[in-house]
Amino acid sequence: MRRRLVPLLASVSAGLLALATPASAVPADKPQVLSGWTQTSASSHNAWLAARGSQGNWASYAFDWSTDYCSSSPDNPFGFPFQTACARHDFGYRNYKAAGTFSANKSRLDDAFYADLKRVCAQYSGVKKGSCDSTAWTYYQAVKAFGVSPQDAPADAAPAEPAPASQAG
Repeated sequence: MRRRLVPLLASVSAGLLALATPASAVPADKPQVLSGWTQTSASSHNAWLAARGSQGNWASYAFDWSTDYCSSSPDNPFGFPFQTACARHDFGYRNYKAAGTFSANKSRLDDAFYADLKRVCAQYSGVKKGSCDSTAWTYYQAVKAFGVSPQDAPADAAPAEPAPASQAG
């Protein structure tokens, strides 16, 4: 019995060690890639959008692509499609929080969010553009004032009034 148990234990130990050892390390340029996808420019937005469409190509980077879009606020207020801007904002918040550098990047992430919203509004004209711009400004002011990473929100806090923009990121 003992002769059969020793190889079995060795096999189990080797399997557990394999599970505990990552198959591959996260690429060293992850901070640069994250930064490149969270800037205020249209090219940064477009690069993130392309990457989001091919997440499998970026699997080794272990990015958090999850989103709740515009949190408790409408994703498409008054018909303005803000959903993608909210998703990129969530991406920045979640990934900088995971990297431990959220506070140092929050202001830029909020500014990138506003730039994305203004790009949405640029497709309109007249009164509709003015309405979109005003809504974008409101969403931006809300995340500047109230936006926190989901991990930073106190778990035992009483629910607050919904803010008019993405609080989760």
